[in-house]
Amino acid sequence: MPELPEVTAIATFLDSRAAGLPIRRVDIASLSVLKTADPPYTALTGRTVSTVDRVGKYLVIRTVPGPDSPPGADAEVDLVIHLSRAGWVRWSESLSPTPPRPGGKSPIALRVHCGLPGDGFDVTEAGTQKRLAAWIVRDPGDVDRIATLGPDVLELSRDQFARILAGSGGRIKNLLTDQRVIAGVGNAYSDEILHTARLSPFATARTLDDDQIDRLHAAVRSVLLGAVERLEGREVARMKSEKRTGLRVHARTGMPCPVCGDTVREVSYADRSFQYCPTCQTGGRVLADRRLSRLLK
Repeated sequence: MPELPEVTAIATFLDSRAAGLPIRRVDIASLSVLKTADPPYTALTGRTVSTVDRVGKYLVIRTVPGPDSPPGADAEVDLVIHLSRAGWVRWSESLSPTPPRPGGKSPIALRVHCGLPGDGFDVTEAGTQKRLAAWIVRDPGDVDRIATLGPDVLELSRDQFARILAGSGGRIKNLLTDQRVIAGVGNAYSDEILHTARLSPFATARTLDDDQIDRLHAAVRSVLLGAVERLEGREVARMKSEKRTGLRVHARTGMPCPVCGDTVREVSYADRSFQYCPTCQTGGRVLADRRLSRLLK
């Protein structure tokens, strides 16, 4: 799943190419992706991309009236995209003028033509679980999921972070990935943050002492900002592989921990899993894997 570093990098990439360009047309290839009807997606046609940025794990393409927009056009109409688990963005200078066929086997969910003919980008989604979502809104806050986001994780001071931890009796892994509490971190980078901070995913948030809070806040910043830096200037097509090269424990079950050499372990649930190093994070204790426990019964 694209998280804060990837969405930041995609936003920067698109902003460098699309900002200032007119939107010539938007094609919707998967009607289930579009979650709003007012304004209609056709309202983007003729508008100019002003900037592309990030809110939490959401990509926001902001537009202003273009030279050919009708009088009284909305001051701002935004295309908001949540890439979910398998969504991605693909820039092209040779887009087909023929709209992608709705309901086809292509991974394309929507296409934005902007600038010269052939220029623009596809928003794609791999796999069979279609969770990618897009909204056309006058303000990103009109998206319910954005309105309920917690503070951006990189904007939290150490003391603000500590107050959030003190107010939660949940596991630290769950708190880090709950977008209503803290926005921007998902499954992969929470694994990396906790490994860097040398904390168990099962640790209770409010029980962390000052030293542990210091380590966790520092790890949040070093892991996320380090990932953003690694992705800076990369072509979108290469970002996925670059993300994988920077991971130390996530998706590395059975491999040696690069810090201590212990075997990276996994805890699995029905629809997700997380990884950790027993030596670095849990004092050598192997955490209970409920799925494996059920198989052994």
